[in-house]
Amino acid sequence: MAIERLQKIMAAAGIASRRKAEQLITEGRVPVNGETVSQLGSKADPDTDHIKVDGKLLRGPERHIYLLLNKPKGYVTTVSDPEKRPTVMDLIKGVGERIYPVGRLDYASEGLLVLTNDGELANKLTKAASHVPKTYMVKVAGKPPEAEIDKLRHGIKIGARPEKGRVGIRPVRTAPAQVRLVKEAANPWYEVTLIEGKNRQIRRMFEEIGFHVEKIKRIRYGPLTLDVETGAFRQLHPKEVALLRRAGPRQVLRTPKERPKRPKGPAGKKPHRH
Repeated sequence: MAIERLQKIMAAAGIASRRKAEQLITEGRVPVNGETVSQLGSKADPDTDHIKVDGKLLRGPERHIYLLLNKPKGYVTTVSDPEKRPTVMDLIKGVGERIYPVGRLDYASEGLLVLTNDGELANKLTKAASHVPKTYMVKVAGKPPEAEIDKLRHGIKIGARPEKGRVGIRPVRTAPAQVRLVKEAANPWYEVTLIEGKNRQIRRMFEEIGFHVEKIKRIRYGPLTLDVETGAFRQLHPKEVALLRRAGPRQVLRTPKERPKRPKGPAGKKPHRH
């Protein structure tokens, strides 16, 4: 096999996503041929070099696994949890390979989650620039005025207000989102589509306009649609994996009200005002 970047070799072997592999390298946890490597960009040959990660010998590339899980609430989206809470890995049985979640769903959120040991794909999907559309069903306590919902559609600054237990959060502005009322009620349901994934973004967006989110369920991720029972998982079909590799913004999410262009007269000239 040709000489490749160390983080790419680690990702192909299913150790972690490329971003996580880079972290392991910079932390000095990856010796090659007995010498610790801590510089990003270092290369190795997986066929001839002796590569270890945290003292364990790196195996060759694993068989790639791609799963779709319907995450229940009350599970942490990590491989392990220092607080000993249940993790999504407790739901995955009989796969035979090490896998890890792509992105995150909050402890209290549920719905569609992708897991894989394909570090290249995981890295592509989690990069901020990928802009993979993600759609959620969101139940809100109380009925927000349409003018406030419009703020979410156009993009809103979140993090300006102090949050309990969260210090040093810098305010950021969200990208335009698609927000559609799907169930009119005292506590209505909205369908929300985002092309980014800031921490607790949907909850913080609604909190910014003064409304508490009661439930969040992700129902679509790029080309994938949630189609298994809560707590269950299935393997992705090859066609779905191919679509995920090409996933990205089919179109920019636009706000619903755009300023119309002024009509032009003959030969492309603007009409005279009378």
